Amino acid sequence: LFGLGLGTTITFASSHWLLAWMGLEMNTLAIIPLMAQHHHPRAVEATTKYFLTQAADAATLLFASITNAWLTGQWEIQQITHPLPTTMITLALALKIGLAPLHAWLPEVLQGLDLTTGLILSTWQKLAPFALILQIQPSNSTILIILGLASTLVGGWGGLNQTQLRKILAYSSIAHLGWMILVLQFSPSITLLTLLTYFIMTFSTFLVFKLNKSTNINTLATSWAKAPALTALTPLILLSLGGLPPLTGFMPKWLILQELTKQGLAPTATLAALSALLSLYFYLRLSYAMALTISPNNLTGTTPWRLPSTQLTYPLATSTAMTI
Repeated sequence: LFGLGLGTTITFASSHWLLAWMGLEMNTLAIIPLMAQHHHPRAVEATTKYFLTQAADAATLLFASITNAWLTGQWEIQQITHPLPTTMITLALALKIGLAPLHAWLPEVLQGLDLTTGLILSTWQKLAPFALILQIQPSNSTILIILGLASTLVGGWGGLNQTQLRKILAYSSIAHLGWMILVLQFSPSITLLTLLTYFIMTFSTFLVFKLNKSTNINTLATSWAKAPALTALTPLILLSLGGLPPLTGFMPKWLILQELTKQGLAPTATLAALSALLSLYFYLRLSYAMALTISPNNLTGTTPWRLPSTQLTYPLATSTAMTI
């Protein structure tokens, strides 16, 4: 965990490509033991997949920054001007955070992890690459729009047929990141706001699933018997992830659509809004499975209505309130 924090801090603080690359490497190497700590073949497989994609990505990033130094003679992150290394670095960072069409590793990896490590992978690991993407501000805006639109569409289509919650959360992550990348070049502050709200919503979702000990839709249907109060809240969290007003998740989507329309990108905004409907469908499906199906047992009369008081209770209460 210390290595994770240090890696992200180094990337944040660096103005030199080698230092930024080193921070990203430390991030990758620090999360690997967290991923593989449950000695389960699935966890080991997920760790290996993650390591290979991140190694390929780090190699591409290093190659691109060396190419930039070779073409322009300087290593500053801020002053990256040549289109070739800019495009390569954008693609490398897109692979690092799992933007479509470089997303295929993310659902596979997330499915093999436990929910805590999955939460770290979905939130903290996105910070350092995002700091770099924000700093380079690519001159060729088309690649960002293409990446963003592809991600929102893939994130919508991919989650439709899933029964595994971690894969659904992975596709949800891809879709949210797509929204952030769409608006990045026009208004970085909206991107950061979206990132922050996404972190809060994902945090409460992962914590709810962790308290329920649920990893697929079938275990959600029995969660009334475990914690009714939690089950009554969860559909609101999920609908906030889907972006329904008046919940928090609606705000960034509204601002992004407004900004895209201001920039004269109405077709892009329309496509993004329609792809959000796909995501909304599978969030509604989860809400339906949790709150609207009668759980197949007759224990509901005897269940305690208060949450089990664990370490997770206070962070869960805070993040859920912020999400709603």
